Amino acid sequence: MISDGEQLSLRSLSERRTPPLALNPFVEGALGGERRRSRQSTLVPVSASSTSRAKRLLDVILASAGILAFLPLLLLVALLIRLESPGPIIYRQKRGGLMGAPFEIYKFRSMRVTDDGGIVQHATKNDPRLTSIGAFLRKSSFDELPQLFNILKGDMSIVGPRPHALRHDELYEAQIPAYRGRMCARPGLTGLAQVSGYRGEIVNVEDMADRVACDLEYITNWSVMLDLKLIALTLARFPFDPQAY
Repeated sequence: MISDGEQLSLRSLSERRTPPLALNPFVEGALGGERRRSRQSTLVPVSASSTSRAKRLLDVILASAGILAFLPLLLLVALLIRLESPGPIIYRQKRGGLMGAPFEIYKFRSMRVTDDGGIVQHATKNDPRLTSIGAFLRKSSFDELPQLFNILKGDMSIVGPRPHALRHDELYEAQIPAYRGRMCARPGLTGLAQVSGYRGEIVNVEDMADRVACDLEYITNWSVMLDLKLIALTLARFPFDPQAY
């Protein structure tokens, strides 16, 4: 059941007019002068980004290079997690993937609990569930590095809508008419929403609606050049993005 505090009027959301996003000029150049916006809400076709061989080749090359480059760090983080607290090194959770198909996402465990059921709580600032090393991992975004293996498997892409827990997909799809449109692209390690400042704590459904608007704009305007620019912007903020916690 969706709690009263999570309820938001479907009518107000469907009539909500999202203003054009104030994007970094670097991204604006890739989107072009005429930015196309999508407001699909139900069944949607697989996007061009998810069938592009060029995008898949870029994903494999960058994910492979990333694993090799970060291998010493990956091993060090795994050791620190093992030494600090009992539990698995890698946190696995079912997330919504391409066309809503579930897949198992990999992250370094940063908390003392591993929610993956009917109730999945969003992370918050100064979350009491965080371990000491976990707080550092989340602030630096190093906890996301195991998703490079998800990319090699084909579950994810370097760039795309961020995947959410299955329970959150169910929750937000019931309240945001355009939500399902974001599922026509393979989920990403980073995305337009993240480099546009829509990262951090989700306080209400409007916060998620802003992310969905970014996701749909990315899907509608996708190109390899846009992916490259979003990757460059992500690296410029990595590690220690001010909005990461």
